[in-house]
Amino acid sequence: MCVYVKEHTDDPFRVLAPNQTQLLSSLSSLSAPGRELPPICSDVRQKQRISIDTLPPEVKAPFPSDPVIPLRTKTTKEFQEDVERAVQSGDWREVREFYLTTFDSFIEINAAFKREANGVFNTIDDSGVNAKFVNAVYDALLSTPQDIQKSVLKGIINSLLREWKGPRTKDDLRAYLILVQNPQYSSTSTYVIYAHLLRQIAALSEADHHFLVHWLKKLSARRFRQLVERLLQFISTRLFPAEPDELPPLAKCSWWIPSATKVLSLFNAANSVSSPPIMPFTDFYNITLEHIDFMEEYRTWQNYGHSNRFSFCQFPFILSTVVKKAIIQKDSEQQMISQARQSLVSKVSRRQRVDMNLLFLNIKVRRAQLLSDSLDELTRKRCDLKKKLRVTFVGEAGLDMGGLTKEWFLLLVRQIFHTDYGMFTYMKDSRCHWFSSWKCDNYSEFQLVGTLMGLAVYNSIALDIHFPLYCYRKLLTPPTVSCDQNALVGMATATLEDLQQIMPELAHGLGELLSYEGNVEEDFYLTFQVFQEEVGLVKSYNLKPGGDKILVTKQNRKEYVQLYVDFLLNKSIYKQFAAFYHGFHSVCASDALMLLRPEEVEMLVCGSPELDMSALQKAAQYEGYSKADTTVRCFWDVVLAFPAELQKKLLHFATGSDRVPVGGMADLNFKISKIDVPTDWLPISHTCFNQICLPPYRTRKELKHKLTIAISNAEGFGLE
Repeated sequence: MCVYVKEHTDDPFRVLAPNQTQLLSSLSSLSAPGRELPPICSDVRQKQRISIDTLPPEVKAPFPSDPVIPLRTKTTKEFQEDVERAVQSGDWREVREFYLTTFDSFIEINAAFKREANGVFNTIDDSGVNAKFVNAVYDALLSTPQDIQKSVLKGIINSLLREWKGPRTKDDLRAYLILVQNPQYSSTSTYVIYAHLLRQIAALSEADHHFLVHWLKKLSARRFRQLVERLLQFISTRLFPAEPDELPPLAKCSWWIPSATKVLSLFNAANSVSSPPIMPFTDFYNITLEHIDFMEEYRTWQNYGHSNRFSFCQFPFILSTVVKKAIIQKDSEQQMISQARQSLVSKVSRRQRVDMNLLFLNIKVRRAQLLSDSLDELTRKRCDLKKKLRVTFVGEAGLDMGGLTKEWFLLLVRQIFHTDYGMFTYMKDSRCHWFSSWKCDNYSEFQLVGTLMGLAVYNSIALDIHFPLYCYRKLLTPPTVSCDQNALVGMATATLEDLQQIMPELAHGLGELLSYEGNVEEDFYLTFQVFQEEVGLVKSYNLKPGGDKILVTKQNRKEYVQLYVDFLLNKSIYKQFAAFYHGFHSVCASDALMLLRPEEVEMLVCGSPELDMSALQKAAQYEGYSKADTTVRCFWDVVLAFPAELQKKLLHFATGSDRVPVGGMADLNFKISKIDVPTDWLPISHTCFNQICLPPYRTRKELKHKLTIAISNAEGFGLE
């Protein structure tokens, strides 16, 4: 017997011997001249989030007819009984025959696992696979004798190497769906076979991927997670194998990682189109990638049109927020250096005296006029926004090594978001801020808030800001500023679920309108006109031309809700948000923003409010003290027993911010130092260095009293 295989090259057919070792060797040799994976899209930077679900529900392109499938009648119960008898008797012949036959070809796979052998299952809603039977067969596989497990792998090799021409049939897609669930791929000894399976799936057409995505989302949550974790482990092991000779040389199988990542993107798409998601998006992060040269990945991605080389940045869902933050920081540093260099070169070329202040964005403000001074400074120094930020408070002796910058951000944010100031409305039900809809002639203060957020990300400062997630989605619409000055910004598609984040009571009322079964026209008596209170006056707005004369009915109520939600979240605050958007992007004008989800932008801007003082204790460093000293032990006893509010004050006292950075408490490099002063002194902090200095307090009571006073009165340098 010979198995024929057509490689995806110009070479003619090759004959492969049926011996398993030779098959594996030959299979591995296919890697070098392999078929290139299809590009993600024509412009990877504008469309790098794969939008598989944008295809129509039914793809109407003609498909080849499915072959006639032999009838197999074994049920899940019968199979489980066969396995149970084999375990008890030691006679595995019947089970062996089942596995040997089932995985020998795509036709046999369908014969075993398709609910109806020759049934037509050509929709995205139903794969036609008997999932219960698939689970039973795979759950039993790893407990069978080794020869059975090897026969399954041999059958899969035969299945993958069989000749095929033209587009894939739905039975082929079903076979891929079943094969990718094989638990044997958890072992590195099967990675060559697994890689070729992934390669074939990755190289399928976009229409085929569309079907697979919707079939994958029907898997059980447990199975779905197992497959995602297996793919992540495959990528990690290929990058960093435990043994040098464990896998083929990377140069000979460079397509392994692109193939696996592309298949993983199908799972990510399936997760995204599921409501609710099957697993958190953070579970798709591959932490191993924090140890690669991610800036090289970023540069490769930016130059994609020239090299067409694979980059993990094409698939940003796999990169953790830590990696994305590092990319943005490095990109920011390069822009800062470039700005400073240009300023220096300009001075030198004109033979002017070089002032080292040219290297910084110097902000000089009075505490009493904090907002107006900050607005003036940022407006005057707009060209310096991408330089390193340095803040000076007039009349104070503090030298900004980072701490004054943090305090400036904190005080400014408090003032801007105060309810008396009126720029933002605090929504009590949702505990978040939203843009006030009042109209004015100058929206520069909204631009200031956007600039502040951009500077915070640019300078790695976490802000205590409470915007809904939808705000960050608007901020990424689009993720980069268009060259067209008239292009709309921030007009993200708004849904009732988005309104629920901000105005839950109103969203509930609109939901009731949509589900109302009575006479909508007579009972609600609504028109396509809405009213808003602005600075004490009630103003009316038509949601569509002539809206005040159009009654809301059962037939048009969905349109009414869509227009109303869009009005509230987009149109009524367009000028405010546009100023805010341009302020943010005037600082964070980076391609790296395209890698981020709205949730990740929120993390970069705000950090995390969740404090883990035990993690801070584990990461703490000591100078003059050791962790066994009485003062240190008393300190941690007190801090761990503090209520959350005092813990936040302590963090602000020591670091200048009460938020936790993206990398967690360990990223703070928190240090406790000893100062040889009398114990009636209060603790001292150096927020520039995230350092707290403690006198040698001898009792827990004394330390708690002094520390509480210090952290409750920590604002300013006291030299007014």
